[in-house]
Parts: sequence; C-alpha cells; structure tokens
Amino acid sequence: MKTVERIIMKIIMFQIVFFMVGQMLHQWDFIPEIRTITQYEGVMDSNFISFLETFGR
Repeated sequence: MKTVERIIMKIIMFQIVFFMVGQMLHQWDFIPEIRTITQYEGVMDSNFISFLETFGR
C-alpha cells in the first residue's frame, strides 16, 4: 500500500508542476496560438460574432 501511495503522490506532484508551467506559458503568451485556440473554444470571449470574425480570417 505504501508503494501505491508513493506513486500517487509522484503523479500528483507531476500534475501540479505541469499545471504551473502551463499557466506561466499561457500568462507570458509564450505560444500565441494557445490564446487563439481559447477564443475558438469560447473560454475567454462569449461573443459568437467575434468567434465568426476570428474563424473567417
């Protein structure tokens, strides 16, 4: 059981690290395509017209 707990803790730590790295990359706009993808998905902007304008370009 102790081995399983260690594995679960390692998985949790990896997820936290990758989450923090992903948040920093998104905040610093390191990959501009990510911001465009979130606009397509409607995460940042709930306006359907701007989605169509962005999608039409």
